Amino acid sequence: MEYFIQQLVNGITLGSIYGLIAIGYTMVYGIIGMINFAHGDIFMIGAFVALISFIIFGLTGVALPIILLLVLLIAMFFTACYGWTVEKLAYKPLRGSFRLAPLISALGMSIVLQNYVQVAQGARVKPMQPLISGGLEFFKNSEFIVTVSYLQIFIVILTIILMGIFTYLITKTDLGRAQRACEQDRTMTALLGINVDRTISITFIIGSSLASVAGMMFVLYYGVIDFYIGFLAGIKAFTAAVLGGIGSLPGAMLGGLLIGLIETFWAGYVSLEYKDVAAFSVLIVVLIFFPTGFLGKPDIEKV
Repeated sequence: MEYFIQQLVNGITLGSIYGLIAIGYTMVYGIIGMINFAHGDIFMIGAFVALISFIIFGLTGVALPIILLLVLLIAMFFTACYGWTVEKLAYKPLRGSFRLAPLISALGMSIVLQNYVQVAQGARVKPMQPLISGGLEFFKNSEFIVTVSYLQIFIVILTIILMGIFTYLITKTDLGRAQRACEQDRTMTALLGINVDRTISITFIIGSSLASVAGMMFVLYYGVIDFYIGFLAGIKAFTAAVLGGIGSLPGAMLGGLLIGLIETFWAGYVSLEYKDVAAFSVLIVVLIFFPTGFLGKPDIEKV
């Protein structure tokens, strides 16, 4: 029982990271109906920016809470710029083209970003010393002690806060109403006086900013990154978005948690080598019975 609880805590932590990346996929798909396959590499860039910032601020002797806040803001700023650039270069010129063209362009942008970081930072892994140590221990009298680290608590709480903020943003603000209007009919939205181009750009910026938060969490949690982490994490986050229901904000977080839990429990009880296979296999089974994911809605063809 204690081991199960420990794996549950680990799975929720990993799922929180996947969920934040998946939100970027689902927001972009919800508005323009296309998958941004460069999003995983935006997450990777956010992780590198966070790592460099941690190293720089670690030499200044600034208090840790201030360092975390500054690194978060810096990473969000840089990834927002990259997300905006990706939208302007890879999506906007091809918005009226056939649907496969932006997909190919996004894949090309993903390769460009990977190689750009590989050349700029090198191909070797980049380690970082743990910044947040310690935690809470439970079931101390049993053979297995359940440990919930302060870092895991920080990741889950930060994820919950961000989910609350962006859920409010989508459901209660003018920007959120503009995004939902663009999702339903971009042509009619433009006729009503809403700046569709600006709404789409802001959506890319928001999704990229959330990816940078996930990147910072990844650096803190694992303590090692390389230029290739964006590919696998991006594929898993996309899987999470599809599993929960692509286009649904709660579905993206639900899918992220499910993928994190599946991976963690499979690695803990069955085999570490085949945890990725397990996650994708569950996706296939779920889509057989729920083609739109758990919380997704079927597309309505406009005539």
